[in-house]
Amino acid sequence: MNNYTLSDIIIYPVKSLAGIHLNQWQVTKTGFQCDRQWMLIDSQGQFLSQRRLPKMVLIKTALTAKQLILSAPKQQDLILDLNPIDGKVIASTIWHDQCRARHVSLDADSWFSAFLETACRLVYLPDDVMRPVNANYATVSDQVAFADGFPFLLISENSLVSLNQAMQAVLTMNRFRPNLVIANCPSYAEDSWREIRIGDIDFRLPKPCSRCAVPAINPDTAETGTEPLTTLNRLRKWQNKIYFGQNAIHNQSGTLTVGDSVQIKLTGENQPPL
Repeated sequence: MNNYTLSDIIIYPVKSLAGIHLNQWQVTKTGFQCDRQWMLIDSQGQFLSQRRLPKMVLIKTALTAKQLILSAPKQQDLILDLNPIDGKVIASTIWHDQCRARHVSLDADSWFSAFLETACRLVYLPDDVMRPVNANYATVSDQVAFADGFPFLLISENSLVSLNQAMQAVLTMNRFRPNLVIANCPSYAEDSWREIRIGDIDFRLPKPCSRCAVPAINPDTAETGTEPLTTLNRLRKWQNKIYFGQNAIHNQSGTLTVGDSVQIKLTGENQPPL
């Protein structure tokens, strides 16, 4: 019997902005409550991320019972309603997905556009809009909000320890933007996990997470370096992509708490097959 545990919960209310570390949080139909419920888009409706605008990482998020609070250097805080209902529904694009989204406000647009120095709009995913997970990896009922493709990203603490040792550096987990961090398991053990249970919630891990340039962005300064991409390219490359962490889909709603036990219900060949 292992003693694997959930050691951190992180949500990212606005796609590609800084995350919030939590001790306990609700799992809803699309993943963690409020996770990637908001998103910035450009004038063509295309989603914006740190890949294009590294300064997005400097915008901090906080939640109260009824409000989303955003803060950025040399800006007054922006305070928004958690459930915007008045904005116009507009078309938005996330990778290859077309999705209806609700425009939040012109004041929010101005706030983000001023800090990021580019024209953008803030949108919200209405409760009545269903964005399905890729059918190649999911069931027809699986849903996701504005995350790239899956409701959760899972990484073990010791995978980062191993990567840091290989780099001879110390990068924080924040660079990799997981939702679920697992303690006490061997490094890269998650590569072989297919079905797990955390607390009372079951998860499927259908696909490893291929990484873009975002982990090379320093979350404290927005400066871009060469690591961890150089080392991942050397150690974790398969079919011309680099991998770190596992995408996950939940089977039930419920509550997760830091310290919850993690049970491995089904394993398989490593993904990626390194």
